[in-house]
Amino acid sequence: MAKDGSRAVSRGHAWYALGVLFFVALFNYIDRSILSILQIPLKKELHLADWQLGALTGLSFALFYTTLALPIARLADTRSRKGLMAIALTIWTGTTALTGFARNFTMLVLLRIGVGVGEAGCVPSSHSLISDYFPRHQRARAMAVWSLSLSIGSMLGFYLGGKLGAMLGWRHTFLVVGLTGLILVPILLFTVREPERGAFDGKTAAGEPGPSFAAAAGILWRLKSFRYMAMATAAHAYTQFAMTSWNAPFYDRVYHMKLATIGGFLALLVGVGGIFGTLVGGALADRLARKDPRWYMWLPAGATLLIAPFGMAQYFVNNASLSLMFAAGPAVLVAVYLGSVNSVSQSLVAANMRAFTSATLVLTVNLLGLALGPLITGAVSDLVVSRFGADSLRYAISISLVFNILASFLYLLAARALPSELKSPMHLRHPEGSADSLEATS
Repeated sequence: MAKDGSRAVSRGHAWYALGVLFFVALFNYIDRSILSILQIPLKKELHLADWQLGALTGLSFALFYTTLALPIARLADTRSRKGLMAIALTIWTGTTALTGFARNFTMLVLLRIGVGVGEAGCVPSSHSLISDYFPRHQRARAMAVWSLSLSIGSMLGFYLGGKLGAMLGWRHTFLVVGLTGLILVPILLFTVREPERGAFDGKTAAGEPGPSFAAAAGILWRLKSFRYMAMATAAHAYTQFAMTSWNAPFYDRVYHMKLATIGGFLALLVGVGGIFGTLVGGALADRLARKDPRWYMWLPAGATLLIAPFGMAQYFVNNASLSLMFAAGPAVLVAVYLGSVNSVSQSLVAANMRAFTSATLVLTVNLLGLALGPLITGAVSDLVVSRFGADSLRYAISISLVFNILASFLYLLAARALPSELKSPMHLRHPEGSADSLEATS
């Protein structure tokens, strides 16, 4: 792939490009989350156990999504980011469509791997592009706007999965949703410009090689704020994915709600709640951090901790309406961290390390959160189902809330190191004589 021809872009184009990246990411999360609601008819037709559903919604996707994110990010730090994203978009929407033809668990696993392979090229490239469209003091807000794709995409995934699944069946639903995403490929390729790398942070020339893989990993490890923040977000993601992956089966088994009804309620929760939490979290973090940058971590720490009591109430009240009312708390609080974490991770490193940094965060977060959260929760449900019956999911999901308490503590540790590392980024402090020292830094 040829190196990109990065160039300056206007403020108007920066916002337009952010909009296109938002819609690309929207299909990322639609295609990822639609399985969470469609696992209800999948289980019935293909006779799957809960651990198999957990493997489909988490492990099979996450292993390839996270491991391939690193080598793809290395390309994104020197090559055309929009070109990589166009290829990735084609792969994950195509394999989503093909999921409609799956006949057994093995075929489903292989196709979910395909979705993971494609989506591995989305987040690191997007984070890198956004950081070169917007200056540091606007990044948390811009990242928060882009991060709305998670809430809105999940909302549409639940809504379309519920509605189309009830109308067309799960097979045709995967086919329709997957093929629709292909429309964005030419829009991304022919209307979005590559921005100049590092334009707002002391230019790092487009295509200039960054540090080696080992040196880049060492830089990130020595950044205490990044290290603790990544571990905190991973622990938080364990709870987040356990809840989002198993909420639909929970309301199906415990409260006997219909598929379309579950899809509608969960779409409303993750959509409205996630949008509110993401926007308020990003704007509030930027505002508070003007006085003290530690607010970038303090805010997620508080929001994450509050999820535990709301979650316990959601899963243990004996009334469906009350349960959904309490579920509004986690729906909002679970998204508060997005703007802060994405912004801080990009501001700590040089421009030619941003995609790699984003991919490292993706790897850390998803290997624990996405890979293990749904899988272990499903396995626990299988383990206790003989004793608790349909209520097994109450206990299995609630166990995951412990990880949010751990996440809050780790965010506080990250906050302690953040001010000094933002003022004196680690990439400016390579050992003398290192062949991997950066010549152009942010």
